[in-house]
Order: sequence, then structure tokens, then C-alpha cells
Amino acid sequence: MNLEGKTIGFGMTGSHCTHDEVLPQMKRLKDLGARVVPILSHTVQTVDSRFGTAAGWMEKIREITGEEPMTSVPDAEPIGPKKLLDCMLIAPCTGNSLARLANALTDGPVLMAAKAQMRNHRPVVLAISTNDALGLNASNLAKLVAAKDIYFVPFGQDAPERKPKSMVSRMELIPETCEAAINGYQIQPMIVEKYRDLTS
Repeated sequence: MNLEGKTIGFGMTGSHCTHDEVLPQMKRLKDLGARVVPILSHTVQTVDSRFGTAAGWMEKIREITGEEPMTSVPDAEPIGPKKLLDCMLIAPCTGNSLARLANALTDGPVLMAAKAQMRNHRPVVLAISTNDALGLNASNLAKLVAAKDIYFVPFGQDAPERKPKSMVSRMELIPETCEAAINGYQIQPMIVEKYRDLTS
């Protein structure tokens, strides 16, 4: 796999419990030769949680990418007219962001970046992390699965016994999915088993 010379927008939204899973993939993209441009939702920029502080995440992201994150709609808008990205990734992509994207809402930098990318028929990759993928968000998921220029990091139920409507992407497949999307195809299989404790 070789992403040398490619520019990947790395949009992060507020599934804080998943940030530790996606940051190693941010580094992998860099190690594979890509320039990684971080694009952060308002929640990522401002919310402290038990998983870490907003300032702490921002510092780690700057350290990995060597880039100053895009943090506003005006920051992200030029992605379209200037064709800045070869691939736009949203990882993690919350149910809230999934629903907004499916219904053409662009009220934050990550969604603006996705819209700007799609205007040029360039790939947008979603790495979902949502407790209601098989609930009220199922219709939005279906709409995006069928949409042109949208690709998915393979996903599956992460805790079917405890929260049967939840689905999470296999974040370790982010680089492979981005490479496939740049080349115009959806990595398969798209629906997989995320992980499951068979001992309980």
C-alpha cells in the first residue's frame, strides 16, 4: 500500500471513546506517505470527557500530522473550489454527523469538508461509531451506502448483546479503505463483525 503524495482530510467528530482507536490510523496514513490534514468538529475542539481533554487531543493531532487543524466552516470551504484533498475521511463518524451528512446539513467544519469534497465527485470515507446505526439512524446509513462518492470503513455490531443497535467500523482498516476509495471502489466485505466476547 502506498499513499505517497496523496492528501487526506481527517475529519474527527465527537465519539470520544473511539479517538484512541483512530489516532494510530492517522499516524499510519502519515507513515504511508500521505499528507494528513486534520478537520475537527466543534465537539472535538471543546469537550473534555473521561477519555481526555479537548486540548490534549488537539496537541496529539498536531504532533502526529504536523498540521494546524481546520476548525471552522470557512477553513473547510476552500476544499471544494481548490480541490485540496484526494480523499476526505470522517473517523470517527458519529450518528449525529451521519444523519447530518445524509440530510445535506453543513453546520460544522467536518460536514463542510465532506460537502466540498463531494462537489467535485471526490471520495468521502466514513468510519462510523454510533449507538443507533440499526435504530433511527438506519435510514441515514442506508441512504449513504447507496450514495455516489461515499465509501465505508468496514463496520459491524460492536456489542450485540448489550446494545444491539450499535455499529462501529474496524478502524484498523482506515488506510486500506482510503486507498480503495481513491481508486474508486468500496473495500469488501463492507459489513463485518466488529468484535465479540464469546465467553460471556
